[in-house]
Amino acid sequence: MARILAIDYGGKRTGLAVTDPLQIIATGLETIESRELIPYLKKYLAAETVELIIIGLPKNWDETDTHGTPLVQAAIKKIQKEFPSIPLKTVDERYTSKMAKDAMLEMGMKKKDRRVKGNVDVIAATIMLQEYLGQF
Repeated sequence: MARILAIDYGGKRTGLAVTDPLQIIATGLETIESRELIPYLKKYLAAETVELIIIGLPKNWDETDTHGTPLVQAAIKKIQKEFPSIPLKTVDERYTSKMAKDAMLEMGMKKKDRRVKGNVDVIAATIMLQEYLGQF
């Protein structure tokens, strides 16, 4: 089977997570600079079979756009243009960063490691992906 890739896109950094080939477990892949997303995906997708990309779409509780929504929408267009054969779905990303920070505390991660913002991004992508898998 093919993997599912999750993207937590941000203005500076992007967190990535991926499933195992059986699509049972979500695992953090890494955090990259957002401007490197397309080159990174080109390399990754050449090496791994991915059947679906999910990306967190930031929305306020009243469903209005946040300041980050246009950035994500632009990234979606670039991804769809570069990889038209791979379906892309948006998922709700509300509270994933807070959940990631809470998870880091629960894991006993040291304070200096919790301050590394890239850790939050990759854990947030993992949470989004695990929640997506839990829907089925």
